[in-house]
Formats: sequence, structure tokens, C-alpha cells
Amino acid sequence: MITLYGIPNCSTVKKARQWLADNGIDYHFHDFKKQGIDAERLAAWTEQVPLAKLVNRQGTTWRALPDESKAAADAPSGAIALMQEKPSVIKRPVLDLDGKVGVGFSEADWAERFGL
Repeated sequence: MITLYGIPNCSTVKKARQWLADNGIDYHFHDFKKQGIDAERLAAWTEQVPLAKLVNRQGTTWRALPDESKAAADAPSGAIALMQEKPSVIKRPVLDLDGKVGVGFSEADWAERFGL
């Protein structure tokens, strides 16, 4: 099963969704801004993806956070709590391809993942 996690109005998520459509790949889209994201899933992601890559420290949501919240995101438990509270800090998109998780979008990387 293929699940793409993100926010529909994110430009990178739009590119990823268009790439999947152009390549005829069926997937489920999970809008974690509207649908939320559970701690167990986030914990599983942190086992496959380093926190430094999973937490988007470049966006406006991150920059608006108080220093205590930013510092707490250095530990898995703090990062998971922050990602649940403010899903916009999750780097997008997150692709779950049969249990293997990747973050971000690159045509070359995705073509390799999908064997195209």
C-alpha cells in the first residue's frame, strides 16, 4: 500500500501528487493537517528517518515556535509531541511505500523507489 502524507496546498506535495498521477501510481493521500497524525506512526517514522530530516526547521511554523519547543524537538518524544500539535513542522511529503518511509520529493529518488 502506498500512502502519501502531507498538506494539499504545499507546492512540494502538489509536485509529488502530480508525479504519482503522471506515472499511473495509485495511492492514498493523508492530509495530516485535517486528519491529524498519531504518535505511534510518528514514532515509527523516527525509526526510519532522522529527526533532523523529519522536522522541517526551515518553515515559518518552526521559526514562530518558542525556543523551548524548538529545544524539545531535539529528542524523539518532544519532536513527536510537536509534530502532533503542529503538523506543519513535518517535512513534506512523507511517502510510505509498503512500510518504507521517505521524506521529501525528488523525481530521481522516487523513480528509483518505484522501479521506473
